[in-house]
Amino acid sequence: MKLAILAIKNRKMLLNLIKSDFKNRYLGNHLGIVWAFIQPLVMVTVYWFVFTKGFRAGAVSNVPFLLWLLAGMVPWFLLNDAIMSSSSAVTSQAFMVKKIVFEVKLLPLVKIGSAVIVNLAFWILLLIVCFAYGYYPTIWWLQLAYYMFCIIAISLSLGLLFSAIMPFWPDIGQIVAVIFQVMFWATPVMWNKDMLLSHPKYQYIIKLNPFAYIVDGFRDTVVAQIPFWHYYNQMIYFWVFVLVVYYLGNRTFNKLRPHFADVL
Repeated sequence: MKLAILAIKNRKMLLNLIKSDFKNRYLGNHLGIVWAFIQPLVMVTVYWFVFTKGFRAGAVSNVPFLLWLLAGMVPWFLLNDAIMSSSSAVTSQAFMVKKIVFEVKLLPLVKIGSAVIVNLAFWILLLIVCFAYGYYPTIWWLQLAYYMFCIIAISLSLGLLFSAIMPFWPDIGQIVAVIFQVMFWATPVMWNKDMLLSHPKYQYIIKLNPFAYIVDGFRDTVVAQIPFWHYYNQMIYFWVFVLVVYYLGNRTFNKLRPHFADVL
């Protein structure tokens, strides 16, 4: 709550920092922000080609494979970008932390906001593919705002925790990267969760993955119009997880904040 009030009070500075961070991502590249559109297009094309031509993947639950794939990749890539970038929010802005008096706790939010802008290209691509296959926006698509909020909430919680630790233990960045490589395959992004229906034990384990809740919910909203409260047990678990991690992250950040300048 305090962080939300802080963000509102400093909204102009926050928006300027987000804009600056977004521009700095592509500073010095001849194509500039065009890369924000080229990268997702190439990645989706490669995955689509490998799975449809190499593994002969067809429609999933009567949903065209490309659309099904994109509906899972869009939330995942935003999650990955937001958490990875917010984890290095303090170390990547060492000059500001040491030389400028401002609310350092806003830095993870800056990285998350920048990630949202960058990943808008994925959302545009998803919308184009939806129209191409005859899937048009419905009232249920308003739920995507809820899942966007879920992504921001969990990214901020983990970002606060990791960004506070990284100045003192830089290896945490590599550890987070490895964990996300594992979580990518442990989350039903590239595979159908219904594959586990005959394996209740593994299905239960996957439900403990908070990222699975977001990816499944996002995909179900786009292609199946399933309400977000349908899986209420997972919803409760997800928000308990977020609140616990946010508490730990916020407390860790506040405790280590006075010592950032000493190690950066």
